[in-house]
Amino acid sequence: MKKMIIDLTKQSRQEKYKLLIGSILPRPIAFVTSVDQNGIANAAPFSFFNIVSAEPPLLMFSCQRKANGVMKDTARNIALTQEFIVHVVDEENVDQVNLTSIDAPPEVNELELAGLTVVSGEKVKVPRVLETKIAMECKLYQHLEIGREDKGQPTSDVLIGEVICMHIQDDLYQDGKVLTERLRPVSRLAGLYYGTIGSVFERPRPVYGEWMKDK
Repeated sequence: MKKMIIDLTKQSRQEKYKLLIGSILPRPIAFVTSVDQNGIANAAPFSFFNIVSAEPPLLMFSCQRKANGVMKDTARNIALTQEFIVHVVDEENVDQVNLTSIDAPPEVNELELAGLTVVSGEKVKVPRVLETKIAMECKLYQHLEIGREDKGQPTSDVLIGEVICMHIQDDLYQDGKVLTERLRPVSRLAGLYYGTIGSVFERPRPVYGEWMKDK
């Protein structure tokens, strides 16, 4: 099948963004809470998110900076306080989480606007959202400012956090595992689209010796 070749070095920032988010999917969504120097809470969803390591238990998400290079509130808060909480977005809370991304004025509390309930974190001084089934309390492990040297300023902030405490809804946990069918996580696609798990299938990891016997 014929394939076009697109030179990303000749694409605009928005064109690169559209190509990447339309190709790298589905993407899990991190609903991140943080606080500023005055303890004021902030919450925002991010789909540039994944696992980094199991030992130490690390996760990462990326905050794209504003066009003028200014850090988003979440990244700035975490760089300052060194703490945050990542919540898993699922079918039951996706509409409320999406509402927190509204372009409300600074004095508006997005968590209250979305009708979300917050409680204190167990190990960190960051609020946790009760309407999520899984929440991971994190300490900042590393903060990377990403950008091209020839452009003069960073374009995004990559936050790597060490998970020091997890909150898991009781009925999701069985024999040390999280039951995906009960979590019902939601993923981010391109444009305004989201996706659910849908059909699930297994594929055992092949063993070379056994695989060669069938050849």
